[in-house]
Amino acid sequence: MNQIFGLCNLSLVSMRAEPSDRSEMVSQLLFGDHFEIFEETDRWIRIKTGYDDYEGWIDSKQYCVIDANTYNSLDTENTLLGLKIHHPIRNSVTDEVTNIVAGSTLPGYADGRFKIENTVYSVVHPPLKPKQDLFPSEVANAAKFYLNAPYLWGGRSVFGIDCSGLSQMVFKQFNIRLKRDAWQQALQGRNVDFLEEAKAGDLAFFDNEEGKIIHVGIMLSNNRIIHASGRVKSDVIDTEGIYSTELRRYTHKLRIIKRFA
Repeated sequence: MNQIFGLCNLSLVSMRAEPSDRSEMVSQLLFGDHFEIFEETDRWIRIKTGYDDYEGWIDSKQYCVIDANTYNSLDTENTLLGLKIHHPIRNSVTDEVTNIVAGSTLPGYADGRFKIENTVYSVVHPPLKPKQDLFPSEVANAAKFYLNAPYLWGGRSVFGIDCSGLSQMVFKQFNIRLKRDAWQQALQGRNVDFLEEAKAGDLAFFDNEEGKIIHVGIMLSNNRIIHASGRVKSDVIDTEGIYSTELRRYTHKLRIIKRFA
């Protein structure tokens, strides 16, 4: 089978575990996300994303085909939309507006415009070129952009996000690439030996009784964390784990802390 590549040209597209609308949503594609296609049915395609090598199924009507050169160029593309709720882009042919979300990628952006195959789009809000050197000073504010976003399994936007989606999308604003799931992210980065040494931008990981990593949050300091649990919120953390002042109990057991920048 010849390699076939695609790109998400809609704001948010559900990626599902199986080829069915009733199947679990395991992640979402944002506008500009690129992927390789491995299997097709009448209504669905099975894909692997270029950004984080994540696999799942999407509706076959919710993408456009791109060539191998475009796909390869997107592997190093880091022009994306910053932390604003409202990001309209305009199709220059139809004059239709699509509202896309923070963290969306703009392929080949230059001078207020970008192109996907034969379609040219204009941008209202200037995108950014993420800079890792801004991470230590700005990561806390970037994470707080998502405060009170509702928890959504597989979500990757301010309209619904899960714990590892939060860390992935915040880190993307600084060109730090994380895998999709918490257990995968826990394999990245460098160990922080003691909680007292933790600083803003470190990731704390939490496990269950079987020792499996099931949760991740972004450290705001060595005693506060922002994470998605019911909603994105800030809680106290100590050597035992996350303590919820709302529930008046510990909700997550600390396993390890990792540093990425």
